Amino acid sequence: MTCHVQVLKVGEVEVPAPEVYWMSHWQEWETLFFYMVVIRCGDVTAIVNTGPPADLAELNRAWRAFAGERCQMKRTEDERPERALAGLGIKPDQVNYVLLIPLQAYTTSNIPLFRNATICFSRRGCVEDIMARPSYVHVPRELCIPDPVLRYLLFEARDRVRLLEDEDEIEPGLRVWWAGTHHHSSMVYAIDTKAGTVMVGDCAFKYGTLEGHPLGIAESLAEGDRAYRRIRSQAAHFIPLYDPEVLRRYPNGEIA
Repeated sequence: MTCHVQVLKVGEVEVPAPEVYWMSHWQEWETLFFYMVVIRCGDVTAIVNTGPPADLAELNRAWRAFAGERCQMKRTEDERPERALAGLGIKPDQVNYVLLIPLQAYTTSNIPLFRNATICFSRRGCVEDIMARPSYVHVPRELCIPDPVLRYLLFEARDRVRLLEDEDEIEPGLRVWWAGTHHHSSMVYAIDTKAGTVMVGDCAFKYGTLEGHPLGIAESLAEGDRAYRRIRSQAAHFIPLYDPEVLRRYPNGEIA
């Protein structure tokens, strides 16, 4: 089955450039766009990520402490997930799958909006980022999955949670593989389209990362090297989840 893929912008932030490019671009800043990716395969509608929290205060407080006043998530009203999806004629209760990469508050906070969706994320990431965290994980658990959302997943939505293996198929034409690199919960979704295989991931923040400059805020450069080689060899199109260039290369966010 071939699928249609479109990206929707749901926020933006400026970050110190060494977060994007390993040990480089000192004293520079990079703009990141945050995307929700809409995948439609026949009667199935899936989204990658649910957008930043409704209230940005806690997230911005943490980012400000880490990188300074300039590092603050910004979002227009039209970029809230309900409004962004409405522009495509999609209501939250029409979404069949919520696909998460990585497990961070800017991807997980709006999971409860999608009351009919199967919620998919990395089994390895669930263990290593949430349940049995190594001591070196640099993000507090509460900023991976906020407490109210975690309770929702453990209780009300428990029958709709699907933990993905390191190589898995979600639906015909929609696959996933574990990439690591940025977080233990970082995966790459691979979608069959008429334009070839589209891959979506956060192991590379920007096209420049994929094209030879390792990710700066990485938990493993070796994982990144493996992921980038696989993407380059197998993807007709790659969507780095934070690059403004995506919307320049693909007008209106239409990937395929």
